Amino acid sequence: MTSMPPETPTRRSEDSVIGIDLAGSPKRRTGLCVLSGKGRLRTEILWDDDSIVDRVVSLAPRLVLIDAPLSLPRGRKTIDDRGGPHFRQCDRELRALGIRFFPVTLGPMRMLTTRGLAVAARLRSVGLEVYEGYPGGAQDLLGIERKSAGEPRLQRSLLKLGLRGDLEKRPLTHDELDAVTLAWVARRFLEGHGQMIGDPAEGVMVLPEPVPRRMPATTPGSIRTAAATPRSAQRRARSTGRGVARVGGRARWLRARSRDSRGTGAARRGRTPAS
Repeated sequence: MTSMPPETPTRRSEDSVIGIDLAGSPKRRTGLCVLSGKGRLRTEILWDDDSIVDRVVSLAPRLVLIDAPLSLPRGRKTIDDRGGPHFRQCDRELRALGIRFFPVTLGPMRMLTTRGLAVAARLRSVGLEVYEGYPGGAQDLLGIERKSAGEPRLQRSLLKLGLRGDLEKRPLTHDELDAVTLAWVARRFLEGHGQMIGDPAEGVMVLPEPVPRRMPATTPGSIRTAAATPRSAQRRARSTGRGVARVGGRARWLRARSRDSRGTGAARRGRTPAS
């Protein structure tokens, strides 16, 4: 008698979404968060691929966001192809937003990319909707500190978004907090308050809409707002006189020119490789 494979399709829940902060190795912690439509969440730590896939399939979420590259740059046949391009369209759009990141081809990111592609393929094979997410980039756009500022500060910021459940019961690890961020982004995206960057033919990434932030008035009684992008981007804009541009009805900070030629130097600090 043959046993049923773990990736057996189940009836999809119209109420829940899942965020996964995937580690590059099964020997390191992977954070998972399931978020209900009422804003209550549960988090847990998982390790190997089978445990992650089995857990997600059993919950049958409406949408899954994974913090790992889920596509390769166009023209690159494999992650080990040393001669192919290093950046995807979504990477270039991240850079235009002033968001720090590591390219998929950088050292340990290769391991994370390989694992992300495998896990996403297994989840998609049973009909689940899976996209790439980036908690650090989401936190930048929301104007909150990344985990590098300390887990307590990030947890307090996430509580202010109206999330409940495990977030208010106990201190969460940074893996769980990043998973919580992705689950919240997934929920907001389904509600029509998100954005998808990149080329669908290559690979896309789901991010939240930037949160407007008040800035010092330029004249008495006047008010300016800017997208809540990294403070470094705001300082550059103020020092160079660049303002806020409207693109597709959303406020975004724009670079004056592309910095593709800088290669990996533009991504010195960002998503932790094989975290």
